[in-house]
Amino acid sequence: MGVGVKAWLTSRLVGGLTAERDTVATPLCDFERVRYDIRPGDVLLVEGRSRISDVIRLVTQTPWTHAALYIGRLHDIDDRAVRDHIAAGCGDTELEDQLLIEALLGVGTIVSALGKYRDANLRICRPTGLARHDAQTVIGYAARHLGCDYDTRQLLDLARFLFPYGILPRRWRSSLFNHNAGAPTRTVCSSMIASAFSAVRFPVLPVIRRDSDGTIRLHRRNHLLFTPRDFDYSPYFEIIKCPYMGFEERPIYSHLPWDEQGRICDGEEDWLNGTAHPVSKLPAKHEWSSALVSELGPAGMETAGDEKN
Repeated sequence: MGVGVKAWLTSRLVGGLTAERDTVATPLCDFERVRYDIRPGDVLLVEGRSRISDVIRLVTQTPWTHAALYIGRLHDIDDRAVRDHIAAGCGDTELEDQLLIEALLGVGTIVSALGKYRDANLRICRPTGLARHDAQTVIGYAARHLGCDYDTRQLLDLARFLFPYGILPRRWRSSLFNHNAGAPTRTVCSSMIASAFSAVRFPVLPVIRRDSDGTIRLHRRNHLLFTPRDFDYSPYFEIIKCPYMGFEERPIYSHLPWDEQGRICDGEEDWLNGTAHPVSKLPAKHEWSSALVSELGPAGMETAGDEKN
């Protein structure tokens, strides 16, 4: 009975924290451009509108409260075993959808459709120069975490860790470095993605140190300390913004000085000499016969007919 009550209370609490508020905000992001520009291996940052998003925003001091890994469509995944594993975890998601792998509070690590964030403010973080085979390795790493629970304790530990030690009593301080925060089957969104990139030794926000002999060494950070903003701050990720109202709505080729009437070249000399005739001055289709007769004469028409045959 006690376990049932605890599960019910936990479910109600998580539901209240993760419920999205029905707030009407000015659109900042063109979702259609996001769909067009995003590539497999990109990290998608999301500005959430739930209570837990408010907590993460307060703790991390950034509007980005969630991170998801874009994996493309199923046919974009090279490894058949990984593709089948992701397909099995798609649930109600259409197999032809553009897909994400993300860790959600109260749900765990799942496959989601990119379209669920159609009305959200988004930003694409693209790992600069990441090779295709390494992007596939990152996707495969994330796929192996499907079904893992969301580590709420890690989120609380991270919040405590970010507070100065002089404010919180010792017993309230973070224990991230004292033990493994959460079981191996638990994760949070940014930690899972940071671990995936670490699997191919791609830096997110490494610790950079210079030895006494001048040698520079990179040290990997504890993946439990990563938050969504780290992908935004990282110098190794390209930031791609898709504004709802851009400064240039039409592509540059649409501004080329094309003649509105169109121009054609009738023969080899026109191409060589750079001359052409306006379409409006060319004879109509029913006038071609009389025009050719008047220009070539009967003999010329017979010669032209022989060449055509």
